[in-house]
Amino acid sequence: MIIERYRRWFEYEKDAHAKVFASFDTVPSDRRDSAEYRRAVAIMAHIVAARRMWLYRLGAIATAPALFPVNPELANVVAEWREAQGDWEGLLASQTDQEIERTFEYKSLDAGRFRNHVEDILAQLFGHSWYHRGQIAMLIRAAGGEPAVTDLIFWCRESCG
Repeated sequence: MIIERYRRWFEYEKDAHAKVFASFDTVPSDRRDSAEYRRAVAIMAHIVAARRMWLYRLGAIATAPALFPVNPELANVVAEWREAQGDWEGLLASQTDQEIERTFEYKSLDAGRFRNHVEDILAQLFGHSWYHRGQIAMLIRAAGGEPAVTDLIFWCRESCG
Protein backbone atom coordinates (compact mmCIF):
# COMPACT_ATOMS: atom_id res chain seq x y z
CA MET A 1 0.00 0.00 0.00
CA ILE A 2 1.25 3.45 -0.91
CA ILE A 3 -0.22 5.04 2.23
CA GLU A 4 1.99 2.75 4.33
CA ARG A 5 5.06 4.36 2.74
CA TYR A 6 3.85 7.80 3.80
CA ARG A 7 3.05 6.60 7.32
CA ARG A 8 6.58 5.20 7.55
CA TRP A 9 8.06 8.44 6.24
CA PHE A 10 6.09 10.36 8.84
CA GLU A 11 7.66 8.13 11.52
CA TYR A 12 11.06 9.04 10.09
CA GLU A 13 10.09 12.71 10.09
CA LYS A 14 8.96 12.48 13.71
CA ASP A 15 12.39 11.14 14.65
CA ALA A 16 14.26 13.63 12.44
CA HIS A 17 12.42 16.62 13.87
CA ALA A 18 12.97 15.38 17.43
CA LYS A 19 16.70 15.31 16.66
CA VAL A 20 16.54 18.82 15.22
CA PHE A 21 14.79 20.09 18.34
CA ALA A 22 17.48 18.40 20.46
CA SER A 23 20.17 20.12 18.37
CA PHE A 24 18.92 23.51 19.55
CA ASP A 25 19.97 22.49 23.07
CA THR A 26 23.58 22.04 21.90
CA VAL A 27 23.92 25.74 21.15
CA PRO A 28 25.74 27.42 24.05
CA SER A 29 23.36 29.49 26.17
CA ASP A 30 25.29 32.69 25.45
CA ARG A 31 24.67 32.17 21.68
CA ARG A 32 20.92 31.65 21.88
CA ASP A 33 20.26 35.30 21.13
CA SER A 34 22.48 35.16 18.04
CA ALA A 35 21.01 35.86 14.62
CA GLU A 36 21.86 32.31 13.52
CA TYR A 37 20.04 30.67 16.42
CA ARG A 38 16.99 32.94 16.10
CA ARG A 39 16.85 32.27 12.34
CA ALA A 40 17.04 28.50 12.96
CA VAL A 41 14.10 28.73 15.37
CA ALA A 42 12.15 30.82 12.83
CA ILE A 43 12.76 28.24 10.09
CA MET A 44 11.62 25.43 12.38
CA ALA A 45 8.50 27.45 13.21
CA HIS A 46 7.89 27.81 9.45
CA ILE A 47 8.18 24.03 8.96
CA VAL A 48 5.56 23.51 11.66
CA ALA A 49 3.32 26.24 10.26
CA ALA A 50 3.52 24.74 6.76
CA ARG A 51 2.49 21.36 8.15
CA ARG A 52 -0.41 23.00 9.92
CA MET A 53 -1.38 24.99 6.79
CA TRP A 54 -1.76 21.77 4.81
CA LEU A 55 -3.84 20.28 7.63
CA TYR A 56 -6.06 23.36 7.35
CA ARG A 57 -6.30 23.11 3.57
CA LEU A 58 -7.18 19.42 3.85
CA GLY A 59 -9.93 20.27 6.34
CA ALA A 60 -8.31 18.52 9.30
CA ILE A 61 -8.01 21.67 11.47
CA ALA A 62 -10.26 24.72 11.67
CA THR A 63 -7.77 27.61 11.80
CA ALA A 64 -5.12 28.62 9.29
CA PRO A 65 -1.76 29.38 10.90
CA ALA A 66 0.58 32.25 10.05
CA LEU A 67 3.00 30.65 7.59
CA PHE A 68 5.97 32.73 8.76
CA PRO A 69 5.67 33.24 12.54
CA VAL A 70 7.37 36.40 13.82
CA ASN A 71 10.03 36.00 16.51
CA PRO A 72 8.88 32.54 17.66
CA GLU A 73 10.02 31.02 20.94
CA LEU A 74 11.42 27.50 20.74
CA ALA A 75 9.17 26.15 23.52
CA ASN A 76 6.08 27.30 21.59
CA VAL A 77 7.41 25.79 18.36
CA VAL A 78 7.94 22.44 20.12
CA ALA A 79 4.39 22.50 21.51
CA GLU A 80 2.92 23.39 18.11
CA TRP A 81 4.98 20.63 16.49
CA ARG A 82 3.63 18.03 18.90
CA GLU A 83 0.06 19.15 18.21
CA ALA A 84 0.58 19.14 14.43
CA GLN A 85 2.30 15.75 14.60
CA GLY A 86 -0.70 14.31 16.44
CA ASP A 87 -3.08 15.81 13.90
CA TRP A 88 -1.06 14.33 11.02
CA GLU A 89 -0.91 10.92 12.67
CA GLY A 90 -4.68 10.99 13.05
CA LEU A 91 -5.21 12.05 9.46
CA LEU A 92 -2.82 9.47 8.02
CA ALA A 93 -4.34 6.69 10.14
CA SER A 94 -7.64 7.24 8.36
CA GLN A 95 -6.25 7.46 4.81
CA THR A 96 -6.25 4.75 2.16
CA ASP A 97 -4.45 4.58 -1.17
CA GLN A 98 -7.64 5.73 -2.88
CA GLU A 99 -8.01 8.70 -0.56
CA ILE A 100 -4.45 9.96 -1.11
CA GLU A 101 -4.98 9.69 -4.87
CA ARG A 102 -7.95 12.04 -4.68
CA THR A 103 -7.71 15.57 -6.00
CA PHE A 104 -8.67 18.47 -3.80
CA GLU A 105 -8.86 22.21 -4.33
CA TYR A 106 -7.44 24.88 -2.05
CA LYS A 107 -6.68 28.57 -1.92
CA SER A 108 -3.04 29.67 -1.83
CA LEU A 109 -1.68 32.58 0.19
CA ASP A 110 -1.98 34.86 -2.84
CA ALA A 111 -5.69 33.92 -3.12
CA GLY A 112 -5.14 31.77 -6.22
CA ARG A 113 -7.09 28.53 -6.47
CA PHE A 114 -5.26 25.30 -7.18
CA ARG A 115 -5.79 21.57 -7.13
CA ASN A 116 -3.45 18.70 -6.29
CA HIS A 117 -3.59 15.07 -5.36
CA VAL A 118 -3.25 14.51 -1.62
CA GLU A 119 -0.19 12.38 -2.40
CA ASP A 120 1.47 15.41 -4.04
CA ILE A 121 1.03 17.32 -0.79
CA LEU A 122 2.47 14.50 1.30
CA ALA A 123 5.54 14.38 -0.95
CA GLN A 124 5.85 18.18 -0.75
CA LEU A 125 5.88 18.06 3.04
CA PHE A 126 8.90 15.75 3.08
CA GLY A 127 10.87 17.77 0.53
CA HIS A 128 10.03 20.99 2.34
CA SER A 129 11.27 19.61 5.65
CA TRP A 130 14.45 18.13 4.17
CA TYR A 131 15.31 21.45 2.57
CA HIS A 132 14.75 23.49 5.70
CA ARG A 133 16.42 20.97 8.05
CA GLY A 134 19.58 21.50 6.00
CA GLN A 135 19.32 25.24 6.57
CA ILE A 136 18.76 24.71 10.28
CA ALA A 137 21.80 22.42 10.48
CA MET A 138 24.03 25.12 8.98
CA LEU A 139 22.64 27.75 11.34
CA ILE A 140 23.01 25.54 14.42
CA ARG A 141 26.66 24.94 13.48
CA ALA A 142 27.19 28.69 12.93
CA ALA A 143 25.69 29.37 16.37
CA GLY A 144 28.19 27.00 17.98
CA GLY A 145 25.98 23.93 18.29
CA GLU A 146 26.04 20.42 16.86
CA PRO A 147 23.58 19.88 14.01
CA ALA A 148 21.35 16.85 13.98
CA VAL A 149 22.04 13.98 11.60
CA THR A 150 18.66 13.46 9.94
CA ASP A 151 19.42 11.62 6.71
CA LEU A 152 16.78 9.02 5.92
CA ILE A 153 19.39 6.34 5.26
CA PHE A 154 20.74 6.63 8.81
CA TRP A 155 17.24 6.13 10.15
CA CYS A 156 16.24 3.14 8.02
CA ARG A 157 19.39 1.14 7.38
CA GLU A 158 19.89 -2.20 9.03
CA SER A 159 23.17 -3.64 10.25
CA CYS A 160 24.44 -6.80 8.56
CA GLY A 161 26.90 -7.60 11.33
